[in-house]
Amino acid sequence: MAEAPAQRTESAALEEIGFVFQIAGSSSQILIDLKAIDALAEHPDPCVAMTGQVGSQVKMRLGHMWIIASIRSMVLDRRDASRVVADIDFLGEGNEDFGTGAIVNFRRGVTRYPTPGTEIFPVSSVDMDQIYAATERAHVQIGTVYPTTHTRAALYIDPLLGKHFALLGSTGTGKSTSAALILHKICEQSPKGHIVMIDPHGEYSAAFTHNGALYDASNLALPYWLMNFEEHCEVFVTSTGDDHARDCEILAKCLLAARAKNRAAEGMARLTVDSPIPYLLSDLTTIISNEMGKLDKGTNSLPFMRLKGRIDEIKSDPRYSFMFSGMLVADTMQDFIAKLFRMPADGKPISIVDTSAMPSEITSVVVSVLSRLIFDYAIWARNEPKRPILLVCEEAHRYIPNSTTGAGQSVRKILERIAKEGRKYGVSLGLITQRPSDLAEGVLSQCGTIISLRLNNDRDQAFVRAAMPEGARGFLDSIPALRNRECIICGEGVAIPIRVALDDLEERKRPASADPSFSDLWKQCGGEEDILGRTINRWRNQGR
Repeated sequence: MAEAPAQRTESAALEEIGFVFQIAGSSSQILIDLKAIDALAEHPDPCVAMTGQVGSQVKMRLGHMWIIASIRSMVLDRRDASRVVADIDFLGEGNEDFGTGAIVNFRRGVTRYPTPGTEIFPVSSVDMDQIYAATERAHVQIGTVYPTTHTRAALYIDPLLGKHFALLGSTGTGKSTSAALILHKICEQSPKGHIVMIDPHGEYSAAFTHNGALYDASNLALPYWLMNFEEHCEVFVTSTGDDHARDCEILAKCLLAARAKNRAAEGMARLTVDSPIPYLLSDLTTIISNEMGKLDKGTNSLPFMRLKGRIDEIKSDPRYSFMFSGMLVADTMQDFIAKLFRMPADGKPISIVDTSAMPSEITSVVVSVLSRLIFDYAIWARNEPKRPILLVCEEAHRYIPNSTTGAGQSVRKILERIAKEGRKYGVSLGLITQRPSDLAEGVLSQCGTIISLRLNNDRDQAFVRAAMPEGARGFLDSIPALRNRECIICGEGVAIPIRVALDDLEERKRPASADPSFSDLWKQCGGEEDILGRTINRWRNQGR
């Protein structure tokens, strides 16, 4: 029987290098000829030259289809030292173009498995272009697919954001720059979008000066009355044990009375301590004092004095003025949400909230309030035209710790809830962290797309391995060997798992996260007296 023209063309271009040895569901084994691998090592096509290495792809023909698989591990054949036994993971399949033998219409997953004895061929750069070619779905291109120099890696916006994503990487691997790159690309694609980013180190303001709204302790003006009861307790109740429950009970009664005094509460049948109704802090302390003076109170005066003292302390502390200033009593809820959520975006679709200058003991409450506002807005706007919101959390392990005790539980609860339920209401979560093993159990597995730069810690690698889909196991093994600004992406946001060399970002779009050069900076001197004077002045004034 005569050989098909497509098969002759393909065989003439690249000879087979081995055959399928064992089939077992998602993972199977192939036998590769070492001489064939050596012969291809000098090939001008970098994809072909890499054939037979861990992380490389191979293809096999099945009828009129090509099946693509990734090599996960290799071991020398004990019976024949000229052959290698390799474990493979099937990635997907595509049709064979009649006449050229090329791969077309590639899609994830396989519908038919090859039989033992099926020949194995190298994958070329032309094949890679077809495999990773972006479809017409909305996408952004963020780098090149390893090991090619021109095949572009695409992230599909809707599945990336619709099912949450996590960006992981040890310190110094280019995590902040990678996050800035992805967010810049999304902003360029969607200039009318709605993105809120929590920035605990003040890195990202420098990256989004031209297309972002920048907020910090000097201009955020977050009204204290937007806090719910749990957040009020975290700020105002300092006692522990039985006293904590008693203090919370008193605060609940007095807070409800303070909210009820506002004109906006008139006629509200379902006013609760959680209702975002403005109230005066002075009203709250007055009500606490009046309750303390009552003879029928069920406790002594100490809990009332504790609460009143704490509220007075926060009111008078200038570090808290961005939130507890007397100027923030007006009903500015609509204006605040409009500026924070970028509604309308006015060409600046991202809000950067820099929490680095805020007191550390209140940062988690600030993040909790902002996160809850996003989620509550999405719930109460279900019957309105949809305005999906992306919440990006840098240093996510701070806010979603795996500990269920201690301070900061309100922010943990709301972010866990967004991770589990957010996509139903149009709220997307982007988690950026260097310690995935410190995240609350299950949150990482809620992320449909995982973008992992190099992770040096074995425990972190194990957590990522548990959260990644089965077909990406071969890629996972290369995580400790990734170079800076190189990552593994798998999940909903990509067609199939890929290793990507990320694009360079323009200097003006980079976050202020570069490591200091000790060797250069320690050669400089002069002006130390002025440096110290200015620094101490800012230090004392608690201003930047």
